[in-house]
Amino acid sequence: MTPRHLFAALLLATLLFCPRLHAAVDSVPTTWRLLDYIAVDYREAVRDGAVVNPVEYEEMREFSATAAAAIRALPPTPDSDALNQGAAALQQAIQAKSAPEQIATRARAVAALLIKAYPIPLMPTSAPQYARGQVLYAQQCASCHGATGAGDGPAAAGLDPPPIAFTDRARADERSIFALYQVIDQGLQGTSMPSFASLPAEDRWALATYVGAMAYPESEAPAGRELLEKNDALRARLDFKSYVDTTPATLATELQSAQKAAAIVAYVRRHPDTTQAKDAESALAVSHELLGQAMAAYRGGQLKQAKDLALSAYLDGFEPVEPLLAARDKPLMVKIEEAMARVRAGIAANVDAETLQTQVDNLDNLYAEAGQVLAQSETSAVASFAAAFTILLREGLEALLIVVAIIALLRKSGRKEMLPWVHGGWLSALVAGAVTWGLATWVISISGASRELTEGFGSLLAAIVLIWVGIWMHGKSHAANWQRYVRDKLSHALGKTSGVFLLGLIFVVVYREVFETILFYVAIWNQGGKGSVIAGGVAGSLVLLVIGWLMMRYSRRLPISQFFRYSSLLMAVLAIVLMGKAVSALQEAGYLPITWINGGPRVELLGIYPTMEGIAAQVGIALILVIGFVWSNRSADALEASDGAR
Repeated sequence: MTPRHLFAALLLATLLFCPRLHAAVDSVPTTWRLLDYIAVDYREAVRDGAVVNPVEYEEMREFSATAAAAIRALPPTPDSDALNQGAAALQQAIQAKSAPEQIATRARAVAALLIKAYPIPLMPTSAPQYARGQVLYAQQCASCHGATGAGDGPAAAGLDPPPIAFTDRARADERSIFALYQVIDQGLQGTSMPSFASLPAEDRWALATYVGAMAYPESEAPAGRELLEKNDALRARLDFKSYVDTTPATLATELQSAQKAAAIVAYVRRHPDTTQAKDAESALAVSHELLGQAMAAYRGGQLKQAKDLALSAYLDGFEPVEPLLAARDKPLMVKIEEAMARVRAGIAANVDAETLQTQVDNLDNLYAEAGQVLAQSETSAVASFAAAFTILLREGLEALLIVVAIIALLRKSGRKEMLPWVHGGWLSALVAGAVTWGLATWVISISGASRELTEGFGSLLAAIVLIWVGIWMHGKSHAANWQRYVRDKLSHALGKTSGVFLLGLIFVVVYREVFETILFYVAIWNQGGKGSVIAGGVAGSLVLLVIGWLMMRYSRRLPISQFFRYSSLLMAVLAIVLMGKAVSALQEAGYLPITWINGGPRVELLGIYPTMEGIAAQVGIALILVIGFVWSNRSADALEASDGAR
């Protein structure tokens, strides 16, 4: 039995011995790989209408029949009839000894429809890193496959079957990046090729990208770049999805030139970022397609895949353009955000498919409106100024209130030597923000998930700390002798450890707001003139400075007991606000469930969103604060009574 026969037989065994109930969905990846095997290796069985390898040909017949049987066993979807017809047609074409090119086309078509009907959510969230793949290849693969991918590595001797030669152009022409990822992810049983599923997904995509370029010399890449730069239609055709799932052979057929296809593949597989959609309308199209895949998965009973795809539709499709849409039409942005949350909640609640389809259709209508808004070539100067001003004022106010309150507390407590820790916290947050701006503008694309997790966990940490600070400050609003006791003991309580704590608290609070502001500013920076954005930012900064100055001035005039009382209430309110925002961000990142409240309130300034989880968390925090305030009152009264009895 040849290596190819062994691999195919193992694929067949995987299908036949898969448990019956889960064979439906769990066999989809294996069925896809079996179709991919037929597309690549049929040319070894038939040439010019004649069988050249009887054993191989019999296996092609058997494997196509197995794939057809596996497809028939899948749960019904709207694409089931077309899938079954395609699988049957593939069997007939193999029986008729059709040309390898025709068999490859048919097998690819059935495989593509299979993934459409039963989605495997395997699409990189960002462009794979070719350079990272090169490093990983040297570490993980070169010992067997060789430094140049020719299958002649030092560890290849004695391996049966021998390692694949990635430089084999004929085989590489039939391999998409998706197919390479599948092999890297799952390995090949019965061979020396292990699964690399333990690697992060981005590393597996990077490896697939690197090995997928080995058969196409880098010297051909400049010609590919020139072809793309001169042909807008071709550049539009080779989007990110096509980069992942299109084979070089398919591209050669479309271009009617194997030479041009090879040059383009040599370029885009070394520079996959050139194929990734970056404009707002394309991002909405990505979100629309992912929602369609989520709906198909839901109808097929694949609830987890439907949930993952719906979440990806938000994080990887809509969320990146949310800041720009918010700057142009905030009410529409809110409608879309809520509609997407309803879809995710519907999937989690297992609503009937038609109800969920209605929600998806409603989103499509909202996307059409958003497309019209985003189709404007640029935002007006007034709108850009207003957006930059309100964003900075809204995001900066929370951080300012906390920083000023802590500075005032330290001054009233006579601990001015602790102020450098506070200033170090907010200054380091601004520096980190400037670095984030540079990265988000010129180096990387910050994913929706990263954004929501940064906001969510930052808000959660700040809220927890502010609960403690608020209760502590409330307890210090009683009795002059207690205040005197605090001042006497403060020198022992506030040391280097407390300074580091202050620095960390201020950094988290300020950076969370800086991070959010940066993402909005990056979105509007080139949309209506940089001057308008700068002017809006400067105006917002001046207003914040005035607010901060007024707070510092009037806090000095307040008696210390009143200062502590008012500051504790401020900290309590901010803790409740931040808890609401933390829950909302973690829900959007898919870390918390969503129970929608129809007609519920939405006041973003107060962190109030119409979800049961968010409202419950804020009510819970409020109860904790009330209990803490009552406890601190009783403790202070008891201490005063004890001092009075002495």
